[in-house]
Amino acid sequence: MAQDHSKLIDELIDCGRLFHMRGWSVGTSSNYSVVLSQDPVELIVTASGFDKGRLQPDQFVRVGADGKPTATGQLKSSAETMLHVVLAKRHEPIGAILHTHSVWSTLLSQHFFADGGFEIADFEMLKGLEGITTHQTRVWIPIFDNTQDIPDLARKIAALYAAEPDKIRFAFLIRQHGLYTWGRDIFAARRHIEVLEFLFECRGRRLEM
Repeated sequence: MAQDHSKLIDELIDCGRLFHMRGWSVGTSSNYSVVLSQDPVELIVTASGFDKGRLQPDQFVRVGADGKPTATGQLKSSAETMLHVVLAKRHEPIGAILHTHSVWSTLLSQHFFADGGFEIADFEMLKGLEGITTHQTRVWIPIFDNTQDIPDLARKIAALYAAEPDKIRFAFLIRQHGLYTWGRDIFAARRHIEVLEFLFECRGRRLEM
């Protein structure tokens, strides 16, 4: 697997180094995936329990639509693999899904949890999100409760997307946990992480004023 998709895996490894350096993926937290196919769903996702700042090519798992490895002898994939699977099933092209645990995403997810999410509006950096061409726009970031029941959380994410896709267009937060975002390829998903983390800090510091 590593040989067949070495470039994609190297790009995810680079993401891990960057996010670790920025304090967004500390310890063994976070998980990343690249989507090989959306129909049928097939992904390469980080294995569980590894330092994301020092990922190695053999610390990734190839999984199918059931979240299970597609071949024997692979490592255990992230406990949140099914969240990657449900996102890969979305209608629009998705090439990568990235999950980080930053201070600002964690704090905001708790602060706004009772509201179901929060809005970010009128920041120039919003233009870094795919398809947005003006700062005069509003983006909703939904927040889901933290749970160890990942299949149930995956169902709730899919239900919101089916009912109100505009409310889960770019990302979502899990309460006191972290950020999930995605993009048409790894570069776009990484850009979304960088843009959203910047905007989260702006939103959080505004609360302190």
